[in-house]
Amino acid sequence: MTAKAKKEVLVADIIRLMECIAPAVLAEDWDNCGLQVGALHWPVQKIWVALDPLLPVIEDAGRRQVDMVITHHPLIFRALQRVSLDTAEGRAIAAALKTRTAVFAAHTNLDSAVGGINDVLARKIGLQQLCALVAAESGATGADSTAARDPAGIGRIGTLASPLPVGQWAGAIKKQLGLESVKVAGNMQMEVQRAAVCSGSGGGLMTAFLHSDADVFVSGDLRYHDARAVEDAGRAFIDIGHFASESIIIEALADTLRSAIQAESWDVQVEPCRSERDPFKLV
Repeated sequence: MTAKAKKEVLVADIIRLMECIAPAVLAEDWDNCGLQVGALHWPVQKIWVALDPLLPVIEDAGRRQVDMVITHHPLIFRALQRVSLDTAEGRAIAAALKTRTAVFAAHTNLDSAVGGINDVLARKIGLQQLCALVAAESGATGADSTAARDPAGIGRIGTLASPLPVGQWAGAIKKQLGLESVKVAGNMQMEVQRAAVCSGSGGGLMTAFLHSDADVFVSGDLRYHDARAVEDAGRAFIDIGHFASESIIIEALADTLRSAIQAESWDVQVEPCRSERDPFKLV
């Protein structure tokens, strides 16, 4: 008897698994998720998970014979009028096509999905009993949705096991995430029992936070007027930075996708991209 031939795994197969992890229906209307470069019929034996589809990431993937790069931020965000090598997007597209490296993005759908970035972030900084800060309109959820208290949606609210003063919790978050610094605004002595989180740029959820029962908002890219707003409300925020709030998903998504691939008995490697760094430097 001959051995059973292994299935040739295609880009379309990986997209099907990603749809279970981060359903496209959860993406915001303005977003551009999904396949950015490549073809559904391209074969896949090796996958990288990265945060940004930068040219060095795409070129390094090509050199290392990576067939598919799954990123959080889309390579093509706004409609392109031309593919020019004078632009960062054009150079990355050209590099991907040259080595037949498919590029796929899971952006706001991965933010909203159960088990996505906001769940990973909330749990990493010690929050429990999570629910969405702004619940998704759709009933779609991520792959590991097991309870009504964990609905899909933008941001999360959760409870600390033991209340802590804002300043003390900010120090604990800094240590847990391995950060050099965090920015804190508002009442440093206030005891935190409930907190909200939003990965990436959280300014757009400031109103939702202020209308919630959360004491503190943990996010990135928060602004001067956001700081004044939490001061006026007697609350606080902890700004951990855009990169730090999202880069935690790289390892987590690689693990989730690897498990899904193993369940299918496919011979596909999944690795996190380890070369990305926060573009901001403290001086």
